[in-house]
This record gives sequence, structure tokens and C-alpha cells, in this order.
Amino acid sequence: MSIDLHIHTSASDGTLRPAEILELAERLKLEAIAITDHDTIEGSKAALASGIPAGLGFLTGVEISATPPPGVPLSGSFHILGYDMDLDHPGLNRTLSLLQDARRNRNPKILKKLEGLNIRITLEEVLAAAAGNQLGRPHIARVLVDKKYARSIDDAFDRYLGRGRPAYVDKFRIPAKEAIALLRDAGGLPVLAHPMLLNLSEDALLEDLITRLKSMGLQGLEIYYPAHSPERTAFYAGLAQRHGLLMTGGTDFHGALKPHIQLGSGKGDMAVPFSLFEEIIKRKWK
Repeated sequence: MSIDLHIHTSASDGTLRPAEILELAERLKLEAIAITDHDTIEGSKAALASGIPAGLGFLTGVEISATPPPGVPLSGSFHILGYDMDLDHPGLNRTLSLLQDARRNRNPKILKKLEGLNIRITLEEVLAAAAGNQLGRPHIARVLVDKKYARSIDDAFDRYLGRGRPAYVDKFRIPAKEAIALLRDAGGLPVLAHPMLLNLSEDALLEDLITRLKSMGLQGLEIYYPAHSPERTAFYAGLAQRHGLLMTGGTDFHGALKPHIQLGSGKGDMAVPFSLFEEIIKRKWK
């Protein structure tokens, strides 16, 4: 009985529509899923509107771009996942709208930087690559590949679009404390995403970060993730237990943009226990 609580759809930077995610999850016989699009809950809304298949557990979700607490020396990706929140919460919708506007304003700046590198691609080309979906760096990467400026999407990020690369443009984020408070105010469960990707140099730094985030209201930690080795998965599980945090896990599925990551199984060797979904549901009644 496997679940996947970290899935991206065409509402952000995935390639499958929410309805297609539901169909695929049912075909793969997953027991429960959550759609966690970047800075938007439109994917969750669309999934609910299309109808959740009988027998498939479903959590509303989001992945919020946040800034870590002051003084945390991380160089990686810091995201707060939110689960099981009220999709009509006014404050949540206002903040996500602000984050979406910032994402849209980021794209022309990236194209301008590429132009300075003598790489000329147009916003119209990127829009065509996005095919009506939310525009983002993966779609710019796809055009770079199509126009032979990069060998693959990963190569485009490594050479041009990734953090520290010549066409990188930082994006607007909200403070972690604000993201956690917002999710809890909307009745949701705030979870620290993919701790491995924080790129913290020492485990003691992660423990300190967890302590600080819990004091802000953090309630969970993403334990199962494709980049987490069995040893790191066990370490993160122990960390969650020591701090009284719920455990979650998912593949970070993006469809064709990350073809090596499959729904429900990641690189083929991942299985997130159904019991984690049950614990999240129990939380409602505590």
C-alpha cells in the first residue's frame, strides 16, 4: 500500500493535468496522493472538481517558496509543503496570488539575462513550450534544448538557469514563519520539504533548523524522497520522532520534465507507507 504526497501538475511546472494525475494514480493502484504545486492550489482545486476516484485517498496541497530563518547557512532549496488546508482561505489565496505574480515577473528577467549571453529566445517561444500551463524555468529550459543551446533540461539548468548560473534570477519568497502561520491558519499541516536538498553542511545545523521551525509551528518533515538514501531516510525519521513531527513522503513527480521520476515509486525503488497518510488524517481529530 503505497502513497505519493509530493506531486506537481500542469497548474505549476508539471506536464500532466490534475485529472490525468488522478487517472495515473488509480492505474498504479496508489492508496493516497497529494497535489503540491508550486505556490498555487489550483491543481488541488482542479482535482477536486474533476472528482477523486473511489478508494483513492486525497489531500489538498501546496509547496510554498520560503526564506529560512535568519542565520541559517543553507545553499539549497527551502520549501514548506502544506497539506489538508481550506482552499477558500482568503489569506492563503492572497499570498499565493502574490507569489504567482512574482513568478510571472521573473521570466522576462531570465530571458534578458540569456540575451546578454547571446542566447535569443522569445517569451512567445516559452509560452508555446508551456502549452497553456504556468510559465516557469523548466519551459525556458525546454526551449533552450529545442534551439540546441543545451543538451537536456538538466544541462540547461546546470549551465544557465540554476542557482549561481549566469541566467539565474532569484525569486520572491515569504519568510518561513509567515508560510507556516498561513498554512496553520488555513487549517493545514506545514511540513519541511526534502531536507537533503537544503545542502546543510552538518546534521547539527539541520537539527537546529528543525527546532526553530517547530517553535514557529512546523508539524511535519518529508522523510521519503527520491534523493534520500535509506540511511538518510532513517536519520530523518529519527529526527521527526525526536521532535514530535509527523512524517510525509513523495516523489516530487513532474511528468515529462523529470522523466526519471515516476509517480508513486520515484526512481523505481521508493514506497511511502500508507500509515503516514493515516497519521495525517488522525491529526484532524486530535
